[in-house]
Amino acid sequence: MIWRAVRAVLLAIAAVVIAIEEWGWRPLTAWAARLAQWPPLRRLEARIRAASPLVALLLFAVPALLLFPLKVAALWLVHGGHAAIGVAIIVLAKLLGTALVGRLFVITEPQLMRFAWFAHAVAWWRRTKQRVRAAIERSAAWQAVRRLHRHTSLWMRRRMRQSADRG
Repeated sequence: MIWRAVRAVLLAIAAVVIAIEEWGWRPLTAWAARLAQWPPLRRLEARIRAASPLVALLLFAVPALLLFPLKVAALWLVHGGHAAIGVAIIVLAKLLGTALVGRLFVITEPQLMRFAWFAHAVAWWRRTKQRVRAAIERSAAWQAVRRLHRHTSLWMRRRMRQSADRG
């Protein structure tokens, strides 16, 4: 009985992590890739791709180090009664950090996979994510959301067709 409750909580947390990856990591990384078409950033990325594995690993610390003071300032604003501004800054810093780390991972993955511990961790994450995703997709809540999404999509398409037929 307790295990079911713990499992449900863990699946909910895992669903949030996977949702962040699907709806945050991927689009933000794609956005950063579009920005990287700008010639100066393209040259910087070429240098990063040519960097040693250790340098590639250290580059992951850069977004955290750059954004940490901004997040501390945002918390200071929240504490000072400016919650909306502070939270907005934290959210923007998180989005920017996710885009940077995602893009850095894409361009440095070959170097990072040379570290056995890193390759093992990535493989473990991918296997775990696959198992959790399968468990989530089997859940009644997920099936209900899928049905709702399907019905909503059908309803929207019908409305769009009706609007097009009238116009």
